[in-house]
Amino acid sequence: MKISDETLEGFSIDYPLERLAPLEQILFLDIETTGFTARTSYLYMIGCAYYQGGEWHIIQWMAENYQEEIEVLNAFFDFAKLYRYLIHFNGNNFDLPFLSQKCMQLLLPYAFDDFEGIDLYRRISPYKTLLNLPNCKQKTLEQFLGIDRDDPFSGGELIGIYHDYVTNPTEFAEKSLLLHNFEDMKGMLQIIPMLAYCDLFDNEVRARKVQANSYKDLKGNTRKELLMMLSPVTPLPHRISVSANGCYLRGEGLDVTLKVPLYAEEMKYFYGNYKDYYYLPEEDIALHKSVASFVDKEHREQATARNCYTRKASSYLPQWDKLFSPFFKRDYDSKEYFFELTDEMKRDREAFARYANHVLTVIAKSE
Repeated sequence: MKISDETLEGFSIDYPLERLAPLEQILFLDIETTGFTARTSYLYMIGCAYYQGGEWHIIQWMAENYQEEIEVLNAFFDFAKLYRYLIHFNGNNFDLPFLSQKCMQLLLPYAFDDFEGIDLYRRISPYKTLLNLPNCKQKTLEQFLGIDRDDPFSGGELIGIYHDYVTNPTEFAEKSLLLHNFEDMKGMLQIIPMLAYCDLFDNEVRARKVQANSYKDLKGNTRKELLMMLSPVTPLPHRISVSANGCYLRGEGLDVTLKVPLYAEEMKYFYGNYKDYYYLPEEDIALHKSVASFVDKEHREQATARNCYTRKASSYLPQWDKLFSPFFKRDYDSKEYFFELTDEMKRDREAFARYANHVLTVIAKSE
């Protein structure tokens, strides 16, 4: 069995990984096999990245022949018992099931029950479309971040190289096999900053500055919008620009701007219990019976759910759930909800932060 243990001198991750778990308890994992099924293929390499002595390290165990699968597994699990958290890329679908099945096949007493897993693929993939990515493969994420590889081979191409290596070991084959897994491991460390996008849409952002703005649309009409300058939890590693539901998000690093349409118009607030109200056709409003009972009968009628409202001209912001009350609508059948941008809210930075997180959730779900 071949063992390689290399220190990544001076390497650092531009993301507060300790927010997920203590660095010394984290083990990154990636495996290399000759196929997708443990029963009919071989495990020929396990690579791990770990943090020790203030530096990141990559250790690899490579089987120099098919029989050394057992040695590789024994060495890995003996090393991994020192750690609690396993970070992998799509390992829930491949790496972990393959290793578990291979242990059962070889009658080895190992399992992953004592580990807490963090699958980077599962965390990042929901934002693939939002980030305008063709897919969520690890190499695609590396390219998105501008990360280059020296490794010229794909995992599939290395299967043949490994089979040749078993019968005819060469320095070229050995270096190619180790390099591919090494760059898989290093690349996994380098794409960790992609989690900043997950943080942006999953965690609470702060509204650093809020202001109203006017602009001309393509037809020359004056429109209004609300600009919110946000402070994300972690810096975004690459520029993002996306629009959805009339809202626009732009961000890079710690500079994130969210634009939301602001409507200056008359809208309706519908009262809940229409049976307690009279509708006044001439005024086009509903009044509670305790007040409307003084209006002549010929000028009032029993309110219905459709006309039990009051009208108000003001400035409104859209909301896709009843986040703020009272909520307004343009008409009874409308599925769009709005809330009034009052003078009180203009001074409430916490309310704007809640609203910004609401809009970000809507943008993420729309993609």
